[in-house]
Amino acid sequence: MDKVLYEKRNKIGYITLNRPKALNSLDDDLNEELWKVWEDFASDDSLDVAIITGAGRSFCSGADLKTFIPKWEKANMLDVRRNVPNGIGGGITRGQHRITKPVIAAINGYAIGGGFELALACDIRIASEKAKFGVFEVRYGLHQGDGGIVRLIAIAGLATALELTLTGREVDAEESYRLRLVNKVVPHENLIEEAEQYASMIMNNSQQAIKSAKETILDVIGHTLDDALRIETLNAYSSLGDFSEARERLSQFYSKGQTK
Repeated sequence: MDKVLYEKRNKIGYITLNRPKALNSLDDDLNEELWKVWEDFASDDSLDVAIITGAGRSFCSGADLKTFIPKWEKANMLDVRRNVPNGIGGGITRGQHRITKPVIAAINGYAIGGGFELALACDIRIASEKAKFGVFEVRYGLHQGDGGIVRLIAIAGLATALELTLTGREVDAEESYRLRLVNKVVPHENLIEEAEQYASMIMNNSQQAIKSAKETILDVIGHTLDDALRIETLNAYSSLGDFSEARERLSQFYSKGQTK
């Protein structure tokens, strides 16, 4: 793979979009490579968490419009329907969005257009102080089509989704935190280290519980209160298994307390 770098270390899958001269814009080749990476990450039992970032000064500048527009300007409704199962970012926005392992975005620079949609599709977003966000699609006669509107409403609320989408304005890292677009803003040189710290906190927990919890969060979206409560109960109690891991973890916790 040339346009995506993929490394595995200490139970973390490090994913780097690698088209720095094109600001890591998403062309078909990058999307296809990234699709294979997500498939591998989901199936590799040695990996618990993914950290995705971009090479150079951009996280991801969205779809490569030089190839995107020619591809879709003559498309018919059948082409559009065939595209529904396959979102951008290798399907992490739509298609492979049900991966139950946590995905952390280490946003090193511009996350605009489809790159903003890609960032929103991740579970935790850590931003460099150099990060920039924006719904830039509207500047060019387009708008979000790969989960950007859905997730922007869910994460930041209707008012923010309307304002950012209708204005297409740029949002810097500090404001992105105030708007709840990201979980934390850190100095640029500390970005990957901070993402690794979040990964470490996740990996200290039961991975069985983490996967079930993420699946449950995705399952309850859009349901009525009673249905959501039912789903949460079913998922939580069915994930307990034979209680062996819970017993072991509780035993370790109690033994630590006795040695203090």
